[in-house]
Amino acid sequence: MGFNLLTLFYLIGSVTFIMGLKMLSHPETARKGNLLAAFGMILSIFGTIFLYEDNGTPLHNYPWIFGALMIGTLAGVMAAKKVKMTAMPEMVSLFNGMGGACAALISIVEFRHITAPFSLPGWHVLLSNNDSAGLYIPIMLGLIIGSISFAGSMIAWGKLNGRINDLSFKGQQAFNIVLFLAMLLVSGYLIGWLDSANYLLFYVVFIAAIVYGVLFVLPIGGADMPVVISLLNSFTGVAAACAGFLYHNQVMLTGGILVGAAGTLLTTLMCRAMNRSLWNVLIGSFGGNTAIAGAAGVAGSYKEISITDAAVVMAYAHKVIIVPGYGLAVAQAQHTCHELELLLQEKGVEVTYAIHPVAGRMPGHMNVLLAEADVSYDKLLEMEVANEQFRSTDVVLILGANDVVNPAAKTDPASPIYGMPILEVEQAKTIIVNKRSMKPGYAGIENALFFQPKTSMLFGDAKAALQKLVAEIKNL
Repeated sequence: MGFNLLTLFYLIGSVTFIMGLKMLSHPETARKGNLLAAFGMILSIFGTIFLYEDNGTPLHNYPWIFGALMIGTLAGVMAAKKVKMTAMPEMVSLFNGMGGACAALISIVEFRHITAPFSLPGWHVLLSNNDSAGLYIPIMLGLIIGSISFAGSMIAWGKLNGRINDLSFKGQQAFNIVLFLAMLLVSGYLIGWLDSANYLLFYVVFIAAIVYGVLFVLPIGGADMPVVISLLNSFTGVAAACAGFLYHNQVMLTGGILVGAAGTLLTTLMCRAMNRSLWNVLIGSFGGNTAIAGAAGVAGSYKEISITDAAVVMAYAHKVIIVPGYGLAVAQAQHTCHELELLLQEKGVEVTYAIHPVAGRMPGHMNVLLAEADVSYDKLLEMEVANEQFRSTDVVLILGANDVVNPAAKTDPASPIYGMPILEVEQAKTIIVNKRSMKPGYAGIENALFFQPKTSMLFGDAKAALQKLVAEIKNL
């Protein structure tokens, strides 16, 4: 009875994961999809705790199990409540790294169970040596992929919050490739040599995977971090799927496959949006030390616009497109931006938002930011759609975006972002750019757009500038 009910719980959990992922594809259903998937996870967890049996013996050590659940739940809730929207990418990296660490620890524990069966208080052999042949592969894969995901996510977390700078050395690409191949060769040896409990080589692979994860992310430029976060997320999913295969746990397997597949597809889309190859990501040469290249050569003078002039231009426009960027998130100005949108609409102005796939610091950052302010999803235009509408747009208001509107991506072969699809805002009649200063964006290069005749600079904090703009428009 317990086994059949547990199987049913796993089936329900797997179905809720699939349905939840589908609902996450639209902002209007994303919240419900998240709750539905969470329900399936809770059902699977408690089903495992109370219904799982190993040779007729149920799980024990409930104080340890529920103690860990309470600590993890408390830490997760506190982190989610305190995190600022600007720090959301950092939290995603941190939580993703924890998932990779769990998968790696599972591999370490099960390797010991298989190669050195022993009995200690609270321990028991889950797997026999006769079963070990087909389990070495998921153990080694979980160890390597989980360790890379953990180490890489920790470096990504440090780079996003400014604690770690880009760092690379001559021949790093070749070293990364050699290190990765060496891990595979040693793992192949351990898989084929089933009678040898070679702990030394096993932990050498573990350490090598940690080192590779660090070197894999360390040289990557900040502007390319959305792709890296997506890729590391897919790694964690694959590592979790290996653990599910190891334990014959259907819900872990399904969840891991879904995360791995979704992360891989998103990574491919991010690479396409950044005009990068996935191969360069895998060998750890993604945007490293190229940020300053091509920064020179941008000359000219810029012009400023006052709040009053900006308010007049926007209030009497027929069509306005707002381009949100990281500066909007830093200023936490999404609610004021929505207020501006509603105010312009009252005056008969058509207002929409142009969303670049890699705007911000993680995939979907701007979508989440605007959804928090209750901006209608119908107002969010994807890059391809927005580019078709800029020619008929009277005013483009750029709020903290930089690299994703830089025309150098189309005109300057020496630029590190050359070939990257951008929002072609230069086609609009008037361009207003809100920035704190003329400091280059996250890619470290100047933006020629700021020096074009149709562009006017509105300096200042995004929230303060938008509040003044709203007040001025109300007085017109």
